[in-house]
Order: sequence, then C-alpha cells, then structure tokens
Amino acid sequence: MNSSIQKPDSIGVLSSILCMIHCIATPFFFVATACTATCCSAAPLWWQWLDYFFLIVSFIAVRHSTNETTSKFVEVGLWLSWVALLMLILNVKFMWLNISPNAKFIPAFTLIGFHLYNLKYCQPDKKPCCS
Repeated sequence: MNSSIQKPDSIGVLSSILCMIHCIATPFFFVATACTATCCSAAPLWWQWLDYFFLIVSFIAVRHSTNETTSKFVEVGLWLSWVALLMLILNVKFMWLNISPNAKFIPAFTLIGFHLYNLKYCQPDKKPCCS
C-alpha cells in the first residue's frame, strides 16, 4: 500500500475534498428531490449525517497530523480551521447567525492547504519548516 495514503495529512486532504464534493452536490440533490417528489424536499437523513462523518474523519486526521508536525503554526492552523468548519456546519444546522452556508468552504480549503503544507514541509523526517 502507498505509504503516503497512510499519513493523516493525506486522509485529511481526502476527507476535506470529499466533504466539499458533498457540500457542492447538496443543492443539486435538493433540486433533484424537488423535481421527483413534490411532497418532500428535505434531504434524507443519511445525506445530512455525512457532514458529521466528515467532521469526525477530519478531527482524527487533524489530531494525528498535529502530533506529527514540526510546526506550531501548522498545528494551530489545523485546529483553528477544524473548529471554524465545525462552527459553520453547526450554524447551518441551528441557524445561530445569518452566515451564508457557503462560508464553510473557507475553513475546508484552509484545512486542505494546511494538510498539504504539513505533508510536504513539516514532517519529522524532513527539515523543519517554519516554527
């Protein structure tokens, strides 16, 4: 098996990308549902729970990545991005603040960026990156 797939940063990047695909597909799913069944336009429960599944997977990836990184900046960035993603996803569900649901893409892209940077520059077997 490819050793880069086993790394938590690779899992974090993959999880974030799949999460964004899920988020981008949601409006199309609602349109298809509305067109096929006019009585119920809500997404199925399994679709709604995918957000939380991706949050759990990304939490595990962030936790493992922060244990292995050589950069405090990347460690803080990963956790801040994950917490921001969590808050924005929960805000979409509970509508605490009037924030666009698309705002969740900002911390999702940031998570991908930090995972990729950490994977390339901040591994213990490599020369230390910015501290």
